[in-house]
Amino acid sequence: MITDRGPALVRAAQGGDTLAMADLLDELTPYVARICGGIALGGGADAAQETLIVVFRTLKSLRDPQALRGWVRVIAVREAVRVARQNARAVPAELPDRGTAHLAADIRAVLAGLSPEHRAILVLRDLEGLDEQATADLLAVSKGTVKSRLHRARASFRKAWTS
Repeated sequence: MITDRGPALVRAAQGGDTLAMADLLDELTPYVARICGGIALGGGADAAQETLIVVFRTLKSLRDPQALRGWVRVIAVREAVRVARQNARAVPAELPDRGTAHLAADIRAVLAGLSPEHRAILVLRDLEGLDEQATADLLAVSKGTVKSRLHRARASFRKAWTS
């Protein structure tokens, strides 16, 4: 979780303080990993790394240090969806036998069967707790698209979970 030190670290890092940049990236890593892991699944670590690289390279463009969490969330979702799409083209997802897998592995397997867009909607709405408008703004889609994707994503998840 990003602490109250975030804005101060941003200002210091933007001023060229390399230790502040390192502390900021360390503080962001668990937050970014959680978002990327939920969307990119097996590619979550790659997406998180790409996100942190983008943050490192473009931190000076962040005008309001108080907006750090939202700014990083946008980058993380974009990178996670990109990595998930790349990985989906490379390896088709298959659901494992439920009798031998643990609950977390079962959930991950069911999520793997969803599109990156549906995983992104589920992560943003159900894990991050964003409302429909914030999710729509973040993904650059209409509020109606968020509603329909969320409905389809939840229905697909339920269907795969119970089958």
